[in-house]
Amino acid sequence: MNSEIATDNSQTRGTPEDKAALINAINQIFAEFELVYHNQYNKAYPNKEKENYAKKIWLSNFRDHQAAVVLAAAHRAIKESEYLPTVRGLLKYCTDSYGLPDARSAYIEACQAPSPKQGFHWSHPVVYHAGVACNWHFLASHSEQQALPVFRRHYDALCERVLAGET
Repeated sequence: MNSEIATDNSQTRGTPEDKAALINAINQIFAEFELVYHNQYNKAYPNKEKENYAKKIWLSNFRDHQAAVVLAAAHRAIKESEYLPTVRGLLKYCTDSYGLPDARSAYIEACQAPSPKQGFHWSHPVVYHAGVACNWHFLASHSEQQALPVFRRHYDALCERVLAGET
């Protein structure tokens, strides 16, 4: 394990065990990426200094995620992508691993769902809860241009809570 990333626990949240697990996951991901994407990896991280800095960036971006989810997302990225994943790309794989639709698809689902809303079969419970947080009447009575940003704010906040392990 790399000592530079291992000693920088200020960027992670949770218990010391959660922090250690995330650090180990990031280190494992980088080791696997180096093997799978050898040439791309060496071009992106030509020396240990750049690699260590990148690991710190990844650690800060995944600090709210469970190590197992991040590792599973990396394995999925390896299977599905011929290119070295970015932080944003891996975050998308994390979200997808929970079956969360993108914000606009969730918004459309929330707007088109029939009443009673609780009885509807939602693609994910987060969509329903984002609709509740926005207020169903607000969604029905405002244009997409006005309502989607409000819905997206609630939806993204709820997605972050799910990705952090909340049920």
